[in-house]
Amino acid sequence: MIEEEDKLSDEQDNEELFEHHRLVADKGQAPLRVDKFLHNLLPNTSRNKIQQAASAGNIHVNGNVIKSNYKVKAMDVVQVVLSYPPREVELIPQNMDLDILYEDEQVIVLNKTAGVVVHPGYGNYDGTLVNGLIYHFKNLPGKDETRPGLVHRLDKDTSGIMVIAKDEMSLAHLAKQFFDRTTSRRYHALVWGDVKEYEGTIIGHIGRSKKNRKVFSVYEDESEGKHAITHYKVLQRFGYTTLVECRLETGRTHQIRVHMKHLGHPLFNDKEYGGSSILKGTTFTKYKQFVDNCLATCPRQALHAKTLGFTHPKTGEEMSFNSELPEDMAALIGKWENYAKHKLADGEE
Repeated sequence: MIEEEDKLSDEQDNEELFEHHRLVADKGQAPLRVDKFLHNLLPNTSRNKIQQAASAGNIHVNGNVIKSNYKVKAMDVVQVVLSYPPREVELIPQNMDLDILYEDEQVIVLNKTAGVVVHPGYGNYDGTLVNGLIYHFKNLPGKDETRPGLVHRLDKDTSGIMVIAKDEMSLAHLAKQFFDRTTSRRYHALVWGDVKEYEGTIIGHIGRSKKNRKVFSVYEDESEGKHAITHYKVLQRFGYTTLVECRLETGRTHQIRVHMKHLGHPLFNDKEYGGSSILKGTTFTKYKQFVDNCLATCPRQALHAKTLGFTHPKTGEEMSFNSELPEDMAALIGKWENYAKHKLADGEE
């Protein structure tokens, strides 16, 4: 009998574009190659995908990295990280402008535009980043799935840097880096309020809200959510808003948005987490007009994935990429900078 545990099934988490299987061989298990062992037990999983996972160091037996020819024995504990199996969604190649920052034979690094959904799903069956990727790149790994080449993702209205894998080996290698939290990800966010501490760390389990399943909340009890850590530091203060840098240690859905709201500082114009109304400031009509103008300038949550660092899956080189703030967010910050300079001159306190 085979026991399977800890299969991560929440498709919303960035880290969980991949699933973690833990299988324990029973007492009567005869020696069997690990790739055959896993192929027999995991549905919709090819031997080739399992072998690529082994080559990337994504298969462990009893805590040790093994090769695909390792023979599983009785009571062995086998752990593997694999991309999700195929979904029943037809992918349609669509011509789309892609802001490519870097490309070689193994990876693509690009700047995602705000407003673009990363992959097809309920309510978004075309016009996604994946539709554009398969138009421009014909042989992305996992071409029969809805997420070819994807290692992580960004929310629809979050802009910034993403890395895409161009072959199975790179996909498996990068997946392990995200799973092991060895990548470096820094975001810039404009949040409501004057963040008290110059820097800090937010630790809180993130799970779906019990009141609204479309959003997430922070829970103290780990049974209510998944462990999440966000480090932040203040970059600029504007009195009623603050520009912060957030460094992710984990990659939960809406993590920065949820954690900053939990801290008492929702992201500016984050409609789902209460940031699209005036939360701090004066009662002057002029101020309300200013904020309304800011909301129109950046009509989405003010969050940008500014930097991304990872180890190149083939060369082992440490890669690091930085992107400029998009026009809408740069203009928004410029307005708050100008407001902060002149608010005292206008008689505000």
